[in-house]
Amino acid sequence: MPAAVDCRARGSAVEAAACAHLLAAGLEPVAANANYRLGELDLVMLDPQTRGGATLVFVEVRYRASSGFGGGAASIDGRKRRKIVRAAQLFLLAHRRYANAPCRFDVVEADGDPASPRLNWLRDAFRADDV
Repeated sequence: MPAAVDCRARGSAVEAAACAHLLAAGLEPVAANANYRLGELDLVMLDPQTRGGATLVFVEVRYRASSGFGGGAASIDGRKRRKIVRAAQLFLLAHRRYANAPCRFDVVEADGDPASPRLNWLRDAFRADDV
């Protein structure tokens, strides 16, 4: 199998595991792999359990075969955070019903076997005003 196909299959498997983990925690799916000119959003979820109303959650899923060089969150530098925030802004423009919802940026770190990865969910991993 070509490396690009293998990489896409691994990414899809890890994102599916992350989504299942978030669904089990009570989040509701809104969108997956939302592509915009300025960036991509891996998962967009709604957290109905947030005080003060449901929160729209933009989730970046980061896979590392091993956590030996730092977790997935460590690989999200300022440039990547800016791309995620810009994509989130475009998502909100395209989906006006969420325009006034509180928003949060989470990261799901994954490592190990892509078919059943170890997951670490980092809520509120960064803020839009941090970028």
